[in-house]
Amino acid sequence: MIKINLLPYREEKEKAGTKRQVFIGLVSFGIFLLLVISLHIYVVMSVAKLETNVQSARTQLDALTKVTGNLEKFKADKAILEKKIGVIKDLEKNRSYPVHIMDELASRISPQREWVTSLAQKDNNLRVEGVAVNNPAIAQFMKRLEDSPYIQTVDLISSKQTIISGVKLMGFVLLCTAEKG
Repeated sequence: MIKINLLPYREEKEKAGTKRQVFIGLVSFGIFLLLVISLHIYVVMSVAKLETNVQSARTQLDALTKVTGNLEKFKADKAILEKKIGVIKDLEKNRSYPVHIMDELASRISPQREWVTSLAQKDNNLRVEGVAVNNPAIAQFMKRLEDSPYIQTVDLISSKQTIISGVKLMGFVLLCTAEKG
């Protein structure tokens, strides 16, 4: 005997399969939508946190820029003060130098034989002009100047006979290299 099943079980099976597929599709879409929403929320929160960090960094940068600006001003002021101190130290170091040179000339000259008429200084060079009784007196004066700790070299530039108040004397010009400081 043949049994005929008149119930539409294949259609029911197909309907159930279709329902299952629709259900799986909807669940998959829901999970996908949930993942997208979660990712969106995560990205928005990350962006907000980064913007907060950027704002905090800008605030710190502004504060540090003010400090750095003050530091640069301080460095410039310090450099100016160091220059001024250097000038003061140089002046202090060299303030007695002309006194020593004049003292050396005064102590090394023989007032009966040599007379200085002018003295000029340019850098380390001294130009000494004067008159002497004779050439040997000029030579002795030059030797005495060379013995000075403040004068390194003495060169005779010129020596010529001049008459002063009816007396024949030797006019001379010396170029001396002085030790600075």
